[in-house]
Amino acid sequence: MLKHTASSILAVIAAATTLLFAPAIDAKTLTATATLKADQPGPQISRYIYGQFSEHLGRGIYDGIWVGEDSAIPNVRGIRTDVVTALKDIHVPVIRWPGGCFADEYHWRDGIGPRKDRPSRKNNWWGGSPESNAFGTHEFMDFAEQIGADPYVSVNVGSSNPTEMREWIEYMTSPGDDTLAQERRKNGRDKPFKVPVIGIGNESWGCGGAMTPEYYSNEYRRFQEFFHKNSDNNAIRVASGANAFDTKWTEVLMKNIGNRMDAISLHYYTLPTGNWDKKGAATGFSQQDWANTFDQTLRMEDLLQKHIAVMDAADPQKKIGLYVDEWGTWYDVEAGTNPGHLYQLNTLRDGVLAAANFNIFHHHADRVRLTAIAQTINVLQAMILTQGDKIALTPTYYAYKMYVPFQDATALPFDVTAPTYTIGDKTLPAFNASAAKGKDGKTYIGISNMDPNDSLVLTVDIGDLKAKTVTGQVMTADKMDAANPIGGKAVVAPVAYKGGKIKGNQLTLDVPAKSVVVVSLD
Repeated sequence: MLKHTASSILAVIAAATTLLFAPAIDAKTLTATATLKADQPGPQISRYIYGQFSEHLGRGIYDGIWVGEDSAIPNVRGIRTDVVTALKDIHVPVIRWPGGCFADEYHWRDGIGPRKDRPSRKNNWWGGSPESNAFGTHEFMDFAEQIGADPYVSVNVGSSNPTEMREWIEYMTSPGDDTLAQERRKNGRDKPFKVPVIGIGNESWGCGGAMTPEYYSNEYRRFQEFFHKNSDNNAIRVASGANAFDTKWTEVLMKNIGNRMDAISLHYYTLPTGNWDKKGAATGFSQQDWANTFDQTLRMEDLLQKHIAVMDAADPQKKIGLYVDEWGTWYDVEAGTNPGHLYQLNTLRDGVLAAANFNIFHHHADRVRLTAIAQTINVLQAMILTQGDKIALTPTYYAYKMYVPFQDATALPFDVTAPTYTIGDKTLPAFNASAAKGKDGKTYIGISNMDPNDSLVLTVDIGDLKAKTVTGQVMTADKMDAANPIGGKAVVAPVAYKGGKIKGNQLTLDVPAKSVVVVSLD
């Protein structure tokens, strides 16, 4: 349980921001140009790029998703109604579960059958908390179906064996009369579950077994031999990929198991300091901390380029997808909370940062076909924070909502000349952006203005695009660490955008400082 109430935490935030963040007196308006090449369509931006990750960690599952059927909090079969409603509204396409490090200690049989008979385990990775197993396979599948997302299931490689994996897959997917399918029916599910994505291990270089890439390659070969990919189980096989910039891991896996996997994962977290021992605060930060955070997150571009180069050398036809299935901000936990529960607040900085990463992913949509932010609720860069029967939709949540039109859109070249901003020893691009043609036929442009002080006038040559109107949304706030109160009215949320105009083949966009803007051209 949290030792601070939502109101007390927010009072601390308000006091800190009042002292630290007076309006910048030297704010100015930057200018930039861009060219939209609507006649040169690129790859599809997979809706899976907007995926989520929910691990058995802290209050991510229990309180966040699962409250139980007898709870006074409105629920459907134990799953919070308010959370389901919110996640449906951002069109969550895929959700990864049960971990994370937790996955490689998880035994699926602990989480099936009558809940009163399920064993209680110790969650060794995350604070030593008790794991009741009340939320297991059937509950997760119910949750995914309620929010309209595809399940992405991570199987235990580090402390399990291929038999356990095979039996879990058959339990979930078999349509026959075999014993495992009958057991699933006995537990309340007649038809097979749809399981389109399965991860074979997680962070096998670390908490998933401390393996070398060569050793993991052999383990993967052994496991996937019993995966039995067929009409019943046609899931994408995701190999456990590299930690950040470890391109050797990717190189070894591409060489040793490239013909046996459909995708390879990649994990990268944004730490303001780059130091795991002292990561930085979620609120009450300085402008230098803001710049340091974006300097770290923009490394995602270089990270993707390096791993994609390795993959392209071995797989020039781009058959294998790159899945960034853990990413996001990681700060020091909030005072008074369990350090192992990774609870952090979520501010405007996180929303702008999420949009910056979306734009980067769009630029590599030919290879990056799934990402999963860590994590959906109450953990790290969450979409939703809960406190009892109350919730807050975070600035990150609203960034996802603004970018919904990019799901399954067609990427368009968008060449930008961006000014820079400098704070202390950091010089960064003031903004990044991406463009796409949506499924509705409209053209969309997404902009993340990472400059905390200066607004921007962006002039875009739209070429032969026949567009007459520009509409959209903008999200910003007065304070860099503005946050939405739990149970109160959101202070960081999108509003109608009125700063765009089109004249001939020229589009002009006025973009506020520290903001996210998504416009539609029609």
